[in-house]
Amino acid sequence: MKINIKATGIALTPAIFGYANKKISSLEKYLAGEAVAQVEVGKSTKHHKSGNVFRAEVHLVGGGLDLYAVSEKADLYAAIDVVKDEITHALTQNKTKKETLYRRGAATIKNMMKGLNIFKKRN
Repeated sequence: MKINIKATGIALTPAIFGYANKKISSLEKYLAGEAVAQVEVGKSTKHHKSGNVFRAEVHLVGGGLDLYAVSEKADLYAAIDVVKDEITHALTQNKTKKETLYRRGAATIKNMMKGLNIFKKRN
């Protein structure tokens, strides 16, 4: 998996880069093919929010997926944790949905085969 990390409104320190890279690279176990993760971390500058508000965004593309998650928290590391959890949830939900559809299709075919009675012995 290729990870691109971008900082907006803050300096991308090695500590932030390493933390974000470590968290996002742990998503690789859920992906079957090659994927690209666009990660953006930064300080939100909305005038109606006071104090430090940090934002983390992840856009994951590849292997038939196009997932996006965003989080705003008072701590940058907490925002990265929350966005990683949201993407993990979306990945696992997608996997179980595919498995459910596969099983449903297989059950439909099995019931069709039962209706044909081609396996009955004839006397």
